Amino acid sequence: MDKYRRDRADDPGAGVPLAVVRARSTADVQAAVRFAAAHAVPVVPRGAGSGLSGGASAVDGCLVVSTERMADIEVDPVTRTAVVQPGLMNAQVKAAAAEHDLWYPPDPSSYEICSIGGNVATNAGGLCCVKYGVTTDYVLGMTVVLADGSAVTLGGPRLKDVAGLSLTKLFVGSEGTLGIVTEVVLRLIPRQRPPATLVATFATLDDATDTVLAITRQLRPSMLEFMDGPTINAVEDLTKMGLDRTAAAMLVIQSDEPAGHATAECELIAKLCSEHSATEVFHTDDPDEGEAFVVARRSAIPAVERTGTLLLEDVGVPLPQLGALVDGIAAIAADRDLTIAVIAHAGDGNTHPLIVFDPGDADMTERAQTAYGEVMDLALRLGGTITGEHGVGRLKRPWLADYLGPDVLALTHKIKDALDPQGILNPGAGY
Repeated sequence: MDKYRRDRADDPGAGVPLAVVRARSTADVQAAVRFAAAHAVPVVPRGAGSGLSGGASAVDGCLVVSTERMADIEVDPVTRTAVVQPGLMNAQVKAAAAEHDLWYPPDPSSYEICSIGGNVATNAGGLCCVKYGVTTDYVLGMTVVLADGSAVTLGGPRLKDVAGLSLTKLFVGSEGTLGIVTEVVLRLIPRQRPPATLVATFATLDDATDTVLAITRQLRPSMLEFMDGPTINAVEDLTKMGLDRTAAAMLVIQSDEPAGHATAECELIAKLCSEHSATEVFHTDDPDEGEAFVVARRSAIPAVERTGTLLLEDVGVPLPQLGALVDGIAAIAADRDLTIAVIAHAGDGNTHPLIVFDPGDADMTERAQTAYGEVMDLALRLGGTITGEHGVGRLKRPWLADYLGPDVLALTHKIKDALDPQGILNPGAGY
């Protein structure tokens, strides 16, 4: 059972489960939850274990309900929907949709190893969310097992449906605290056009973040990603693709507008980059060449992880505050004598600061944990959020009350108490 104690956040406080149930069906999940309810046993739902906030960390004496074996999918090209079990990988959904010339847009960097159930639980986003939205924008319905073991079906393969309360959306992003999702109806869209790619480097962080604002004032590219200097160097160490190690920041941008329009959009973006002191601007219509830069961006977390143990943040701010957030994180890194590599879905203000430390060094570990809280506090001061897409989990829970405020937190507890009066569903996660 040791393999089921932690998710990728590697929560040091993870407990030891009483047992692990590897469900194959909704009925299996119901049986497990009914047993847990009858014996007041905590239940921790788990997908692929790729979460980054400790949302799937086990608690002592819990029942871990794993959906990894629930991996069926059925695509309906007429309604452009897919009925998906939660254990299926995001990449597998994309592949199944592509067989019908359709596309499932949400694309976390970990899309090859993260499950749809986990994506729904955290309302995952990804690189294309700046133009195409996040998981909740594609969830039309679901089957969910409640805390008493009953199963309810919400929504369905209808694009417009406003009958009753929007209960489907209540469970998206609930991190398994209100119910366990056992089937999802996903909206699909026509296959994405081949994108044109632009890469720009900058000598200062401010030049890069100012460019992001200039682009988003005029355009909505299909991708607008940011990497700072420490990230660029870590990725270059891994990929050896010739990235500029002296750059303070790099933007990776794509346009999937129709042929001709994408080139024109990239030319305008290149002009904006040059006007904001870009040191180098490169763009290409070659899909393989462009994909190489996207792969480099997706490899950022594992690349930085090679340099030490990580505390991963997921803070977001309103776009006008992006520069202040990035600069503030750099100041925290300098003050605490730490490397904090920053990657970001820059087009929507969602950053992933990666705090690097050596867990064998007690002083450095303490400084890293202090910096973790300081980054969270900085985001809150800037009118931001403590999580844009990874979820609160257990690691960010201490900051949630300050973010929500007492009234919203009390309302949240009322909903939780109504749906899970025993408090057995993923206790300690979310709130």
